[in-house]
Amino acid sequence: MVDNLRKWIYYLDTKQSNSYLFYSKEDDMKKSNAFAAALCCAGVLFGAFNLTGCGKKSDSGKITLMIFAQPQEKEILDQVVARFEASHPGTKVNFISSTQAEYGQKLQAQLAANALPDVFYLGPGEVRQYVDNKKVLDLSPYVTNVEGVDFNDLYENAVDTYRYDGTTLGKGSAIWALPKDFGPFAFAYNKTMLQELGIPLPSAEKPYTWKEFMDVCEKLTRDTDKDGEMDKFGTGLNPRWALIQFIWGNGADFIDETGTKVSITDPKFVEALQYWANMTVGGTQIDGKTYKPVTPSAAQSQSLDTYQRWLKGDLGFFPAGPWDLAAFNKTLEFEYDLIPWPVHTSANKTATYRGGVGYAVAANSKNPQAAAELALYLSADKEANTMYCDLDLQIPNLKSLADRYTAKGKPANRKEFLNIISTSGRAWPSDNTYTSDWFEEFFVSVQKVIDGEMTAKDYCESIQPKMQAKLDKGLAKARKSGN
Repeated sequence: MVDNLRKWIYYLDTKQSNSYLFYSKEDDMKKSNAFAAALCCAGVLFGAFNLTGCGKKSDSGKITLMIFAQPQEKEILDQVVARFEASHPGTKVNFISSTQAEYGQKLQAQLAANALPDVFYLGPGEVRQYVDNKKVLDLSPYVTNVEGVDFNDLYENAVDTYRYDGTTLGKGSAIWALPKDFGPFAFAYNKTMLQELGIPLPSAEKPYTWKEFMDVCEKLTRDTDKDGEMDKFGTGLNPRWALIQFIWGNGADFIDETGTKVSITDPKFVEALQYWANMTVGGTQIDGKTYKPVTPSAAQSQSLDTYQRWLKGDLGFFPAGPWDLAAFNKTLEFEYDLIPWPVHTSANKTATYRGGVGYAVAANSKNPQAAAELALYLSADKEANTMYCDLDLQIPNLKSLADRYTAKGKPANRKEFLNIISTSGRAWPSDNTYTSDWFEEFFVSVQKVIDGEMTAKDYCESIQPKMQAKLDKGLAKARKSGN
């Protein structure tokens, strides 16, 4: 189940979603299966809300709330709905639970029929498409002064994720959704493993350099049962989840600042990809030292995936999101904590991605005031956020609950999640482009580099034109639609 949740976050953040509905071309329609599959996984972690028909604050009206969520979350949302109704006399919320499998198809049908629910989920990667196609409402005039909830207590960076000025995501005064949650992806380490080998623990604030990280990983990679094969490893990372942090940690990116040029042939990008691959195949050279492999081989990963190896205590380092903590704290038999992602040199800045979804309001809602205020309640209700915090369902959206969250206990450095929200978190490269297929193209054959069959330089030079062609096609569609 956790693997499915991780996949869903990836699909959402890379826009394997309903963007194809804005373009009826055959190639875009191929995304539908990925979107439906992604949404099937989403309910356990996030839930999904759709609303149709509501009234202004003092008007009579009915709001339909369609959701799929795990039982604990639904119980919390029942209470949020009750508080909303109590503060909005005459407004009734009809709370309907949809199945996970049905939700994606229902939303697709509603969007295609120009009949979106009043309130629904919108990922950062969909903001441009929905706004440019006039599908969502600017919430900024409605949500700043609502009795019972405090808009100003929301994390600014979480709100800014849903700003868009018509050109650049994250800019402007208009707010097109309110955060349901904010999912920073941190780096965890096996504290017990390092202590048993007498390795100094990493800093909670200063990231490892690539050399420091490799030095530690090499010490952790061992054949403890003496069968001639390594069974303990420094780390084990998936390129879809954990390559981009090393790219960013070397000052490179998949796309340039204009959002029009695929930049993977940048020497810094190539260097980061080769470093990342060499963790598996060996051959990393830093300051005259050549390092051996520090991750399971492809064959070893097939026999037992790296997530299971982390759970067993066989890896020193592994990614962790706030959604992992409840499971980790129940199942891990070793102590662990969080640190920033490694960087090439101390002059580089650590970075990782922050995901999540937001509550949007349909542009053609007949009752925008009430719909917008319900979205704010769902996002910023303090009692609900307190319960999310206490149950470790998510990081609370409210700044006023930061101390409560960081004081919960394991892992001790929960503050790293908040650091990512406020400082080191970044959006996916495809969030500000109209399609994500150009980004997806990179991962089609990158395993050749990881397996040592191809150099990073050769791969990047061969795949860049294909990625650029798909990016150009998406940009052309955007221009054709008048945006």
